[in-house]
Amino acid sequence: MKISQSQPLRIRRDRIGETVILFFVGTARFAIAAQAVEEIREIDELQEFHFGSPHEKLDKVRQMFMRQGKTYFVVNAAEHFRLAPGNPARLLVLRHAPGSVAVDSIERMQEIHAIHELPDAFCGEERNWYRGLTLIRGQVVPVVRAESFLTKAEGTLLAAALRSSRKNTGLVTA
Repeated sequence: MKISQSQPLRIRRDRIGETVILFFVGTARFAIAAQAVEEIREIDELQEFHFGSPHEKLDKVRQMFMRQGKTYFVVNAAEHFRLAPGNPARLLVLRHAPGSVAVDSIERMQEIHAIHELPDAFCGEERNWYRGLTLIRGQVVPVVRAESFLTKAEGTLLAAALRSSRKNTGLVTA
C-alpha cells in the first residue's frame, strides 16, 4: 500500500497496562517488565566466573552466585548495552533464565500504558535488546527484553563450562 503525502504515518502502539521496574546503568534509564524479575537483591557473595572460550558475546558474564542450589550467572548491564562502566550495586534476578543483571540503581516501579515500536535508528543488536520505547514523565525510556540478557543457549553454554571447570578442579557439582 502506498501512502500519499497527505496521509500521516501511523506509529503502532501496543495498548497495555504493565508494571515495569525502572533502573539505571550510568546515566541511562531503562525499564524491564516486573513480571520478568524474580527478585531484586544487593550485590554480595558474587563469585568470579571465567568462561574460558572465545565467545565474545559471553564476555559480559564474569560473575555468578548460588541461591537455593541454583547457579545464576551475572550479566553486567553496562557491558551488555556497551555503555561506559558503571558502579553496579543491585542485581535483577531474572525469572525465567539462569541469570541476573547487574545494574547501578533501581529507581522505582511504574505502570506503563503503551510501548511504541523502535524507530529505524535502532539497528543491529539493539533491535533485539528492546521491546520498544515508552514515555514516562516526558522522557523516552527503552523497554528491555529480559531474554536478551542471557538466552537459554548462552545459559546452557555457561552451565556446561561451569560443570567442566568444577570437574577439572575436582569440585563436585549438583
